Amino acid sequence: MLVNGKPWRTIWAEDGGQAFGVIDQTRLPHLFETVTLRTLDEAAHAISAMIVRGAPLIGATAAWGMVLGMKEDPSDAGLENAYRVLLATRPTAVNLRWALDEVRAVLAPLPADARFEAAKAKAEAICDEDVALNEAIGENGLAIIRDLLPKAPKNRPFQILTHCNAGWLATVDWGTALAPIYKAFDAGIDLHVWVDETRPRNQGANLTAWELNSHGVPHTVLADNAGGHYMQHGMVDMVIVGSDRTTARGDVCNKIGTYLKALAAHDNGVPFYVGLPSPTIDWTLDDGVKEIPIEERSQDEVRRIWGKLDSGDFGWVTLTPQGSAAGNPGFDVTPARLVTGLITERGTCPATREGLAALFPEHARS
Repeated sequence: MLVNGKPWRTIWAEDGGQAFGVIDQTRLPHLFETVTLRTLDEAAHAISAMIVRGAPLIGATAAWGMVLGMKEDPSDAGLENAYRVLLATRPTAVNLRWALDEVRAVLAPLPADARFEAAKAKAEAICDEDVALNEAIGENGLAIIRDLLPKAPKNRPFQILTHCNAGWLATVDWGTALAPIYKAFDAGIDLHVWVDETRPRNQGANLTAWELNSHGVPHTVLADNAGGHYMQHGMVDMVIVGSDRTTARGDVCNKIGTYLKALAAHDNGVPFYVGLPSPTIDWTLDDGVKEIPIEERSQDEVRRIWGKLDSGDFGWVTLTPQGSAAGNPGFDVTPARLVTGLITERGTCPATREGLAALFPEHARS
């Protein structure tokens, strides 16, 4: 995508693959800065500290982390150590494990002196594949938007609500939930996006709004609790969100607050779609509520907020009384019954085991 007229991906090789660069998403929207990662530990920190975030980008970063691990120690012990260190960074997004499994499967049969170059090639392939998958999601989601257009009021733009950031910053490029929006906007469809702020890390207000602003897409940032009100008053024609892990029967794990938006959409007859590439599907799980591990993040993410002060400086502001405890689950699970459809690179299907199996028969259980 474009930043100040220049095309960017969110992750790229540097120094012939001896290092890789990423956009530091903790500095957005006020500062656009990049970070060069040169060691396995730096790659792991970038994931755990959310310098990079979003399930597909976490997977791509983990793949490049394996490259750095092989640079440091390409032995069997080094391979297993790199896998273990990166897998421990964040528990919820299944793309992390998927990418690590993909790289390890390539490297394990090889002699140690061949592993670094093979890891680079596989990491580059994972990144390129992610771009292609997400662009296909964009095309398939565009078809849904076109189908819904005639049902929307004609006296205003087509209104889409999204939660968290599932744009190109969450992937290598294009995004998942935002890819259909970019495709529709570029096709000339008159649309407007309601952007949930997405407390406590504000990925909607900080990242989605920044993305849409950079691309020229009309949007408005909403307080997280406002979405249901807008749906009640007929001001939302469609909800599109991303996913960090989707089960084989169609339960969707996404950023905390997604479940409440799905309930509001269901109550008001608003179509609720999820954009996800197939590596986000965890074919080993059925019941998302019971089986998906939910990351519990630092209380300080709720208690404090980082931003631009009136002075023009940047800093942290404390929001809560001293001594108040804070709960901070990073994700929640939306049951499949609340999901209108899953938008994948192979097409759109119902959020059911049968729907997913029809698109991905190689994963269907006998």
